[in-house]
Amino acid sequence: MLFDVMEIQKILPHRYPFLLVDRITELIPKEYIEGYKNVSISEPVFQGHFPDHPIYPGVMIIEGMAQAGGVLAFKSMDSASQEEIANKVVYFMSIDKAKFRAPVRPGDRLVYRLNVIKNKGTVWFLDGKAYVDDKLVTEAELKAMIVDK
Repeated sequence: MLFDVMEIQKILPHRYPFLLVDRITELIPKEYIEGYKNVSISEPVFQGHFPDHPIYPGVMIIEGMAQAGGVLAFKSMDSASQEEIANKVVYFMSIDKAKFRAPVRPGDRLVYRLNVIKNKGTVWFLDGKAYVDDKLVTEAELKAMIVDK
């Protein structure tokens, strides 16, 4: 484990119920990140999606990938202090080629794996994939920018 949820909250501004990364397990600055979210039936989204057939929404999977990508971008900032990170935020500019290959259900561990396609200054291009039990469930290309709050 590299970062637990307490450490992630020092990096990202997201909080319950919208913090969608529980742990970061691998990180190579400017290259790669892996993390996960344990999907629980107690997630508020399952009250309406769907009460008798709970499926974790694809948009939430993409957001979780984006949050993991945000951790990667922040941790790739050369010699950035905690204070500098606290005054920045990651905005996602585009999500392309999104595909949803299998449903995610309560009890699943959703593993996010993102590779840097390229980085130009504060702009990041990421290839994101999400897995359950090593089965690809979602993929997308994400473009993000680090900006001042």
